[in-house]
Amino acid sequence: MGAALVSFLFSISLWFGVLGGDVTYNKQAAIFVGLWVPSILTAGRYFRK
Repeated sequence: MGAALVSFLFSISLWFGVLGGDVTYNKQAAIFVGLWVPSILTAGRYFRK
């Protein structure tokens, strides 16, 4: 759960440009990192059983 939260917060910080850098690249990176959240949660659910 913690890894999903960190991924979500990192994605938001990229999207709003908190880390600086190229805006177009940051938005694409934010979408990519944001896709990790359901993957992390699904993997956690799978290995929990």
